[in-house]
Amino acid sequence: MKIVVTGGLGFIGSHTVVELQNQGFEVVIIDNLSNASLDVLDGIFSITGKKPEFEKMDVRDKAAVQSFFKKYSDVTGIIHFAASKAVGESVENPLLYYENNINSLVYILQELQQKPEAHFIFSSSCTVYGQAKNMPITEDAPIQPPMSPYGNTKQIGEEIISDVAKISNVKAVLLRYFNPIGAHESSAIGELPLGVPQNLVPFITQTAMGLRNELSVFGNDYPTPDGTCIRDYIHVVDLAKAHVVALQRLIDKKNLENVEVFNLGTGKGSSVLEVIHAFEKVSQKKLPYKIVGRREGDVIEAYADTEKANKVLGWKTELSLEQALESAWKWERKIRS
Repeated sequence: MKIVVTGGLGFIGSHTVVELQNQGFEVVIIDNLSNASLDVLDGIFSITGKKPEFEKMDVRDKAAVQSFFKKYSDVTGIIHFAASKAVGESVENPLLYYENNINSLVYILQELQQKPEAHFIFSSSCTVYGQAKNMPITEDAPIQPPMSPYGNTKQIGEEIISDVAKISNVKAVLLRYFNPIGAHESSAIGELPLGVPQNLVPFITQTAMGLRNELSVFGNDYPTPDGTCIRDYIHVVDLAKAHVVALQRLIDKKNLENVEVFNLGTGKGSSVLEVIHAFEKVSQKKLPYKIVGRREGDVIEAYADTEKANKVLGWKTELSLEQALESAWKWERKIRS
């Protein structure tokens, strides 16, 4: 079965391609290389022994999307990752985010709704919950007004997919990620942030390598046990496997609705300081950090209720925070060697 993965050379996309190929799927990657490197194809090949097909393409180009689906008319499913995802950048340049994250989704769905059958997995985010009132966060938690244009594109994206599924043969699963971290155990693929990392773990590993002088911890006066923000950090390999399970669910027609929603997390929250100390333990390195002011748009805490994903989707995480940090550190050392 042929599966298209947009943004398939990115962090989560590349790990998902590996898991798809491990399960026997044929994969076609679409990527415009704006935030990824062609070397990732070699990394995927070194793990799986198979090179996926690759089309360098920008899914904001409607004509290119149309001609892609003419060329690949035998596609069984699509996993859609291609999107911009930096919260701060989205505040500074909202139109870039609306163009990239919404237009591309619309063009793909326009092609899919013409098919007699279409299986669609959407890369969504726990940002749709904003600062949820109750922890852990269930899929029924109210959708809050978004705190950034990035968050808004995920909400709008989910609404567009739901509207299309009502009037077409598109069946979809919306996967709301918490905080993906780590790298493949082989260190053949991992997270490659451009410029200054927006996420905690790459900043930690770069600081440990001496690329950054120190780590900034944004606020230690939150109403949490140690005053720092709490997040649900999930190993990217566990996350990738969930996409394959969700896709198989649609292919096997086990979905109970045209659009299903699942939270993907570990169900456990870890504070920023807990992550720093866990990293120090696995790396045997002291990490220089300083407490600075709060960062605008940060929620106090967010961690997943995983019961629905565990019971209905039949998926659960297997890898620990320490294993994720260890793999991220191994990856950082490899790419700097």
